[in-house]
Amino acid sequence: MTEETPEPRYQEAFVDAVGARLFYLHAGSGKPMLLIHGLVGSSANWRDNIGALAQHASVYAIDLVNMGKSQRVEGLDAGLAATANRIVAAMDALNLAEADIVAHSHGGAVALMLAALHPRRVRRLILFAPANPYSRSSDVMLRIYSTVWGGMLAWMLPYLPTPIQRIALGEMYGGPERVLDRYLQEIIESLRSPVTLRHVLRVIRCWCAEMAILEAAIRRVKRIPTLLVWGDRDCTVSLSSAIELNRKLRDSKLVVLPGGGHTVFEETPEESNRIMLEWLGRHSSPTSRLRDFFPSYLRRQKSQAANPKSTLIARELRSIGIAKILEVRELTGQGERVPSKRHRESERGVLGRLQRTLTLLNFWSS
Repeated sequence: MTEETPEPRYQEAFVDAVGARLFYLHAGSGKPMLLIHGLVGSSANWRDNIGALAQHASVYAIDLVNMGKSQRVEGLDAGLAATANRIVAAMDALNLAEADIVAHSHGGAVALMLAALHPRRVRRLILFAPANPYSRSSDVMLRIYSTVWGGMLAWMLPYLPTPIQRIALGEMYGGPERVLDRYLQEIIESLRSPVTLRHVLRVIRCWCAEMAILEAAIRRVKRIPTLLVWGDRDCTVSLSSAIELNRKLRDSKLVVLPGGGHTVFEETPEESNRIMLEWLGRHSSPTSRLRDFFPSYLRRQKSQAANPKSTLIARELRSIGIAKILEVRELTGQGERVPSKRHRESERGVLGRLQRTLTLLNFWSS
């Protein structure tokens, strides 16, 4: 199957991070948005999404190390945490203090780990069929490719006849007829790199252990606004796991596209772009919600500098700390555990100070 599409407008560039040269595409201006591809993918996977997203954000689509046009590094740590830390290093090199993260499949698992390890670097998450600990759809494939014979098959796959390759990829795309020539060519070319193929096999062989680590880390992501997008014909990451992940991530929304496979953002880009932009427009980031909660303090900092009342408010806010407020909410609002006497005393103290701060805010803004 062939398809002709107009070339989107974006900048191609490289950035040096963690001793490797990373390729990325950039378009648009505004709040940063980082796009992370799946296993054996590249920034080119987002070609039909970048243009729409770049109308509202400064979009960076990166090639992970050993993938796409980025540098090949032999023996690289293939774990989720190591990959997430390399992305943070790339964000540092690009001067991105925080970003909305859009990710797919294995890249979605990396994004979840990144949010767990570096929550201040992530505003919101949009995850297309992210690999997760609750899916068992790919267990057989993982066991096969973790064996010696499976490794031999992986080395043969890039050189098998095209019809066989198309059938194999059809499981991901919701049917062989959906596998465009360009998708097939990009994946096969990537797998023909020995360093890339060895890296992919390392990812597969440590998959179960990494998913166990991710399952423990997901509880630290539950408060980050998250959009989950799945195709109901996804044979790679099960739809049932999407329901469980949606339950674990308390501030998440699940959207299921009928007839969609594992890569709905490529299969139906216009619909996927609409879903992303509508959700982003409706779901403000935590920073925005905090700005709405303390409008006078955060919007008029300069004019408040000479006001002794505002100085008192600022000192009180700093003494409380956002982390303490969140800790109290976790203890009092979720019903997961019964606070100890020490926790109850701490809770009363923090809530009391918060009450005083809100009183000062009301007095000052009146």
